[in-house]
Amino acid sequence: MKKLRFTAVITAFILSLGCTGIASAQDYPNRPVRIIVPYPAGGSNDIAARIVAQKLSERLGKQFLVEDRGGGGGNIGMEAVATAAPDGYTLLLSAPGPLTANYALFKNLPVNPATAFAPIALIGSTPIVLVANPSLPANNAVELVALAKAKPGQINYGSQGNGSSSHLAMELFKHMTNINLVHVPYRGAAPAMNDLIAGVVPIVFDSMPGVISQVRAGTIKALGIGAKKRSKLLPNVLTIDESVAKGYEALAWYGLVAPAATPAPVLDLLSKEVAEILKLPDVAARFDKLGIEPGTVTGAAFGKFLSDETAKWTNIIEISGIKIN
Repeated sequence: MKKLRFTAVITAFILSLGCTGIASAQDYPNRPVRIIVPYPAGGSNDIAARIVAQKLSERLGKQFLVEDRGGGGGNIGMEAVATAAPDGYTLLLSAPGPLTANYALFKNLPVNPATAFAPIALIGSTPIVLVANPSLPANNAVELVALAKAKPGQINYGSQGNGSSSHLAMELFKHMTNINLVHVPYRGAAPAMNDLIAGVVPIVFDSMPGVISQVRAGTIKALGIGAKKRSKLLPNVLTIDESVAKGYEALAWYGLVAPAATPAPVLDLLSKEVAEILKLPDVAARFDKLGIEPGTVTGAAFGKFLSDETAKWTNIIEISGIKIN
């Protein structure tokens, strides 16, 4: 009899926990929500996060606050969200590194993004562009590959740092075109771009928002687009896929995730709301000025996207032997 009473109490307790979870999901959000960006303020991740946060605040009636927490190649902010309570009140909006490549790059990273997060939505993406100093005797990706094969190991390229998206994009380019270039890592996009303009390094990969004004000004030239389709911002520049490396794709993108075990109703609500926000004309217009294409995948489809990106970049990291520590 005592055993039956004990079982009944435990069952009631478990059911009460389930009901509490359902109730908390039904009235979500009932307090401010933090969206952590694992990079310094002012970058494209921060800007995209603030656009989405403003709209979520308006639509859901509670503040969605952006908190920039840079450092460790994005790992500090990423770990903060991975270890937060899975209640939907701490989210992560991140570029590819922390969500896909960093686990293979950093030997002692304690958090595996593949299992630590629940996917919400791809916020947007922008192609990574292959750009060069005007003095380089190559005006497109085909000519660059020919030049590199004529001078193996004699041409340098700059990146935003070891393991950065620009570094990985070039390693993928090298692998798919079978050329040998020498890596010159910088501490961020700005110093790499400054040295590209000055002619210290002849070529760099960078995101569209980071290069478009300089290309239009003529201080650098675009050799190839990293997306599968041409950019309307640079319609005459061929994609790398159509010119020298079929299947090549390197995108800078922004993904929204929550800690694993966040209640499904909360994830579904956020996915639905973000999908609607990305269709708004004013959001599309603001993204368009940044060279960002609004995302179109949410939930499980975004989870598949993350899995594919992780596999691709992990493979390139292994092939090239890149390690951070």
